[in-house]
Amino acid sequence: MTHPLRSFFAHSSGLLLLALASLSQAAPQHALTLYGEPPKYPADFHHFDYVNPDAPKGGTLRQSGFGGFDSLNPFINKGVAADDIGLIYETLTRHSLDEPFTEYGLLAEKIEKAPDNAWVRFYLRPEARFHDGQPVTAEDVKFTFEALMTHGAPTYRAYYADVDRVEVEGPRQVRFIFKQAGNRELPLILGQLPVLPKHWWADRDFSKGNLDAPLGSGPYKVAQVKAGRSIVYERVEDWWGKDLPVNRGFYNFDRMRIDYYRDNTVALEALKAGQFDYWLETSAKNWATAYDVAAVANGQLIKEEIENHNPTGMQGFIFNIRRPLFEDRRVREALGLLFDFEWANKQLFNGAYTRTHSYFDNSELASRGLPSEAELQILEPLRDKLPPEVFSQAFSLPVTDASGIIREQQRRAYQLLQEAGWRIEGDHMLDAEGKPVSFEFLLAQPEFERVLLPFKRNLADLGMDLVIRRVDVSQYINRLRSRDFDLIVSGFGQSNSPGNEQREYWHSSSADKPGSRNFIGLKDPAIDQLVEGLINADSRQSLIDHTRALDRALLWGHYVIPNWHIKTWRVAYWNHLAHPQVTPLYDIGLNTWWFRELPQAEAPSGAEASSTEQ
Repeated sequence: MTHPLRSFFAHSSGLLLLALASLSQAAPQHALTLYGEPPKYPADFHHFDYVNPDAPKGGTLRQSGFGGFDSLNPFINKGVAADDIGLIYETLTRHSLDEPFTEYGLLAEKIEKAPDNAWVRFYLRPEARFHDGQPVTAEDVKFTFEALMTHGAPTYRAYYADVDRVEVEGPRQVRFIFKQAGNRELPLILGQLPVLPKHWWADRDFSKGNLDAPLGSGPYKVAQVKAGRSIVYERVEDWWGKDLPVNRGFYNFDRMRIDYYRDNTVALEALKAGQFDYWLETSAKNWATAYDVAAVANGQLIKEEIENHNPTGMQGFIFNIRRPLFEDRRVREALGLLFDFEWANKQLFNGAYTRTHSYFDNSELASRGLPSEAELQILEPLRDKLPPEVFSQAFSLPVTDASGIIREQQRRAYQLLQEAGWRIEGDHMLDAEGKPVSFEFLLAQPEFERVLLPFKRNLADLGMDLVIRRVDVSQYINRLRSRDFDLIVSGFGQSNSPGNEQREYWHSSSADKPGSRNFIGLKDPAIDQLVEGLINADSRQSLIDHTRALDRALLWGHYVIPNWHIKTWRVAYWNHLAHPQVTPLYDIGLNTWWFRELPQAEAPSGAEASSTEQ
């Protein structure tokens, strides 16, 4: 039997400890982590491990862009924004590239959050300045948030949906109050908010895009714009944040130039000719065969594979289920059976890729085998709303012998299509309404056609017509925003700590928002509930279980035809670029690279232009 007084004192001590813990949690901190675990870097750290704090400053990094641009406003759902325009802005916090999800103070010197995650408060640095010398204030933070929520792209409204209001508590103190407590991720993602100058936008229309150079507070400013052709950023010499620990070793190039190409094949040839410096290779065929040039052989043009520890996410052929043709899950599964990955990997990709089997592949978040007991507890209340296979089968994709002959898959596909009411008459497949089946694949990258042509032939064998429609980047983006497509190839990128962005991908609230990333058109109450459960997970293990449960529901919905992935970044760069010996776990870390002067004999063709720009 417990003594009453002992019980009282024990209970009182527990309350005291809980109160002290709450006070400790609510104290301003230099960094925030998702579950309150200690950050990797202490308050007095000098720099991140993956930078060279003594990297020299100078030179120009020349890169390529694809298509073109017609706007310098990346925050709205109009126009095509220039690449890397985010370099002119700073955010409240900086995301560490070697931790799953930790935010360190940047514009904000300290961050404070409620013990129950009902609000977050940011204390701005007194030295933070915009490029015109004006201080960054709490009013700027509030203005930015309200402008993004009112006029910004739908992404922001989905991302910050749980924010009730913003309160300016002082010139450098601002607090975000949430609609409900318990969202552990929201304080961290609010730290990623880019802060815009209220005074600069006072007489400008935030809802319109143009090519006027915006005012920011970041390490670079816009130096030169040639509409649709090129943009040059120039490092701000007296940048207020250059000596902060979170910035030391970053932003080492004096200038960053991006030239735009309409065709990636042409761009690759320009790289090899020394017209620009750095290239992230996405084609396995090119990586294997397109670099047989003297510059690679003599070490001037370097090929390097950098290990990628991120979840690969899901790249795939994405169905627009707003189209009646793709409403039936059996139809989507059948069409997926007609994509012969093994043949494509052997004949087109030199065997470089692995088939993607999860929306969170290459991580502990990916579902495997049958659901665990913890996953079943999440899924069981939704049994009547989910495909039965979620509970009884391990998800798998068909595997062929890479011969190009897929009769087994075609037979199974035809069976599924018949079950959906489709039938063949003559040489044509007719849908459930008796109409000949024809659909369009919208494409902006011409090099992807070689992947689609074999798929088109396999569809034609069952009497279906796939029209490959290639358009320019501007048309592609506009049609994506207006949902005017049948199929596209795209991806859903993932991090090691998925959260609020899942609403933007899968939630009913984003399905009808132009410009959201709910390309599929998902409006499923069961998936909505799984997304909300993931966002509100209260531990790392709970997050894993909820993510795996969501993964299963998406996979068995057959909303995409999964493509492939590789577990490295393939980069090619000229040897006047250098990078730290330690690369970050979760990023290439291009902003930690630097320019190094070479003896004239070693300099590649065109390299002289890298150190000076006209």
